[in-house]
Amino acid sequence: MAGCRSWLFFLTVCAVSLLGAKAEIKLNIPVGRFFSYELLRETFQNDFEPLSKLYSGRLYDDPMIFKCNLQSFPDLPEWLRFTQRHPFDNGFLYGTPMSPGKSIIEVYAINKRSYETTRQLFVIKAVAEKILPYQAEVFIKLREIEKVLPSSVQGEIKQDLQKLWDTEALEIVNITNALDRGGRVPLPLAGHFEGVYVKVGSEQYFSDCLLKTLTAEHERQCTAGAKVKIPGGCNFCSIPSNCISWCKTELFDLSKQEPAPPAPTMGSGILEGAGDFNPPESPPSIDYFPDYIVTVIVPLILALVLFIILAYVMFCRREGVAKRNARTNQIQLYHHHTIHGNTDELRNMAGRRSVPPPLSTLPMFNYRTGEEAPPLQSDSPNIPLIMAQHDPYSDTLPR
Repeated sequence: MAGCRSWLFFLTVCAVSLLGAKAEIKLNIPVGRFFSYELLRETFQNDFEPLSKLYSGRLYDDPMIFKCNLQSFPDLPEWLRFTQRHPFDNGFLYGTPMSPGKSIIEVYAINKRSYETTRQLFVIKAVAEKILPYQAEVFIKLREIEKVLPSSVQGEIKQDLQKLWDTEALEIVNITNALDRGGRVPLPLAGHFEGVYVKVGSEQYFSDCLLKTLTAEHERQCTAGAKVKIPGGCNFCSIPSNCISWCKTELFDLSKQEPAPPAPTMGSGILEGAGDFNPPESPPSIDYFPDYIVTVIVPLILALVLFIILAYVMFCRREGVAKRNARTNQIQLYHHHTIHGNTDELRNMAGRRSVPPPLSTLPMFNYRTGEEAPPLQSDSPNIPLIMAQHDPYSDTLPR
């Protein structure tokens, strides 16, 4: 089974390679009928990959973006639109021509992997055809334009509208994205869609279900904001996403077209005399001097005042800062000198006191036991030669 699938895929690629994407494609479409064409990425993939890579098994599914324009012009015709949601999606050309004519469309495919480019030409010829006299436009809320343009989805919507219209002679006239009609961009969440407008037409008059949308009761319910459904088995939608919004349904009866206005009568080409020409007076002159003062002079004066203040602070106050620093240094030196003088005075006063000095000031005082050793005799043989030879923190005294 896998072998058969691989052979089918190989034959499909070979067929595409034989056809190629560079050939000119001619399309004939009737005026007033919806036209859509799907730009398949597989068709353009062959132009980027030669046949040698097919035999070696190197097949790619590259992302592509399409650029479409009318030949020798930067944009598409007014009636034609293009959409492509993602580089891995196919593109769609769609629209409804309203007048006969021929358009040559250039389609450029850009490979986002290799950045190669290929071109394809479409010759679209709109042929005159009778406009369908009875048309109805419905709004499908749970759809997006890319999901409606495939022919299979159009067929599903058309079948539901045929049951609603009670006729099989029904044609799709136009499909429009709700964003092109002033709709808001939905939130990027599941269950939020842009919505599309689908217009269909027929030679047969409207059905009873469609005529109920013109009643006063229907308008009152839609104005109240309630969820409206047409009674009598008129809610035809085989797929929930194809259900229509009744409050946005509009009917167009083109069979009762207003007569064209009469052609203008040709006169002599000479204006009737109506007096002398009186030209209007020139407008009064405007004095712009107050505006000039407010917008130019006042800001310049403010800038000049700020400049003078800044210059005074930066240059004229430098001497005062230096004097203040010198005065601070003198005060600090005076405090330092005063401290030294007070210290010497305290030392002199302590030397003249008659009280005995504290024991802690004696040379042989043991601060641990509080014992006082007898004064050392200069002729004692036990006096150590070096006072640092015994531990000053020990409890024993040198002998």
